[in-house]
Amino acid sequence: MNKFSLPGIAMTCALAAGGATASAAPVKIGLVETLSGPQASSGQSYRAAVRYVIDEINAAGGWNGEPVQLLEYDNQGGPSGAADKLKAAAADGVQIVVQGASSAIGGQITEDIRKHNLRNPGKEMVYINMGAEALELTGEKCNFYHFRFAGNAQVRTKSLVEGMKKANALGTKVYAINQNYSWGQDMQQAILDNQKLGGYTVVDKTLHDVNKIQDFSPYVAKIAASGADTVMTGNWSNDLLLLMKASKSGGLKARYGTVYLDQPGNLANAGELAEGSFVAHTFNAEAGNEDAEKFLQDYRAKTGHIPVFVEPQTVFGMKMVAEALKHTQPKDGALNVNELAKVMETTRISTPMGEMSMRASDHQAQLPMVVSTVSRDARHKVDGTDMGFKPVLLLDAEQASTPVQPSCKMKRPG
Repeated sequence: MNKFSLPGIAMTCALAAGGATASAAPVKIGLVETLSGPQASSGQSYRAAVRYVIDEINAAGGWNGEPVQLLEYDNQGGPSGAADKLKAAAADGVQIVVQGASSAIGGQITEDIRKHNLRNPGKEMVYINMGAEALELTGEKCNFYHFRFAGNAQVRTKSLVEGMKKANALGTKVYAINQNYSWGQDMQQAILDNQKLGGYTVVDKTLHDVNKIQDFSPYVAKIAASGADTVMTGNWSNDLLLLMKASKSGGLKARYGTVYLDQPGNLANAGELAEGSFVAHTFNAEAGNEDAEKFLQDYRAKTGHIPVFVEPQTVFGMKMVAEALKHTQPKDGALNVNELAKVMETTRISTPMGEMSMRASDHQAQLPMVVSTVSRDARHKVDGTDMGFKPVLLLDAEQASTPVQPSCKMKRPG
């Protein structure tokens, strides 16, 4: 089995046989992410994690004797910006595109790359999706050049419900509030779908505009009036930060079940309201093996903060890309994207949370999930508070997995 090489253990990216030549072409990875504007905090988290792994790859020798190059493109938070930056990345010779913040942007990128590859045989690009979790990306929009290294709404919600139920913290009345686009709609449906598993009833639900609402107090009042025990939400970035802030101001008593509560700033904004709330995420050092603490400490030493939010899944995903590169032979001194994609379909690594692999049928990563609760007893405190995330349930990749969607009809080159 290929092992997840943690810092301090040489990451064997003497990536590929064949040796370096004067004409060797470097691998170019393009980060097409939201690096400015109100959603920039998420994009910067992806950037920190990608840089962390690329620095490791290059410290171990790069690929084919050349350092891996990271090029960064600011998509400015929208699909049109992403489309323009993807064209720039293609012109710059980028072969591997990395993105995560926003499924709307992810949908634009995966379609643009599909079209680009049809028009430019021999100059293919592959999309490494670290956080765009809309179901359609591994459903009707699935394609050979898209790989998701994060979860999706069904995986996240199933895990969250099982963890909260185990902790006897779910209650019988749930309010679903989500962003009104593909990801939020998927989350709302997943919350509805898991009513039987969780033994709860969705008493009301709301879909709201994305990144346009500055005052969530009317929504908080509606939640309070519903009598819900638990609020379940897939909100992220400012839409979660401001929802938590309004909940604190409004004195909301309901418990939160979330996907992105570990985003920096949330606990500071929510204060005592956050205590006892839950998150389904991809990493918690307290739930992992001894390598988990080593990873946390090394990441903090190199970035200035512990890995939270989308950073762990991005690190693990980039480790899988590095492992696939290691087993992809250069062709005429350069990376063959088609061969890399074929190798990624069978790649598996060990992470501090357990084994992670890629499902070839839809290119959805099979990864462990952790459900944690906000507690003062947590080992690692966050946001300058006296609270952190204490694990209540660790699901291995098989336990967290949900079935391949029938709408995915994967077509492979040739």
